[in-house]
Amino acid sequence: MATKKSYNFSTVKFEELEELVQLRIVDNDSIFDDWLLFDYTISASDLELLATLIRKHKVRLSSYMEEDLKAKFIIPILNQVDFMINDKRDWYEATLKGSIGKAEFRGFVDYMVAKGEQTPKKPYFFIQEFKPSIPDRNPEHQLLAELLVAIEKNKTTVMRGGYIIGQNWRFVIVEKIAENQFEYFVSQQLDCLDIEDLKQIYIALQAVKHKYCID
Repeated sequence: MATKKSYNFSTVKFEELEELVQLRIVDNDSIFDDWLLFDYTISASDLELLATLIRKHKVRLSSYMEEDLKAKFIIPILNQVDFMINDKRDWYEATLKGSIGKAEFRGFVDYMVAKGEQTPKKPYFFIQEFKPSIPDRNPEHQLLAELLVAIEKNKTTVMRGGYIIGQNWRFVIVEKIAENQFEYFVSQQLDCLDIEDLKQIYIALQAVKHKYCID
């Protein structure tokens, strides 16, 4: 019996994903309207937090390594959204494993919102952060692998996530259109050091909590 191929999320390349499934990027900004135009009013205290983050880190953020960026800027935003609701919570560096086509995938994911108390059971959303110390790795490819695995694991047809490169955020939607056939969509870039863009990022994260972490 042939041994299944095995991959790690942190090292997977787009061409390897293409060997396993049909994967096509589609240019369609309107597919994000339901997500990014979510009707959410940012409170005065939340707005003050976002403005303070920009003010404190604007001149330093470009020099931050991964842990600095995460601890000083990203985690305060995620904590303010607060994904710990009912039987769901967020996870940092959690293990994810599953299959894409005939291949096995496993590894640690930077950030995941999932159902579960002690261990993540059902994933809803992922964020992949760029690692400046490993410049040949593409966060979009790692995120795509995670979203594909989550679709198969959840037996669903749509999964959402985002990736961060320095101050720039993009959101991603993957849709399963047929067996082993997928399309994916990448949003326009949002600059977290621009207050209007950061407000858009915050609303998008609130939409994940209120619209998409639902069974």
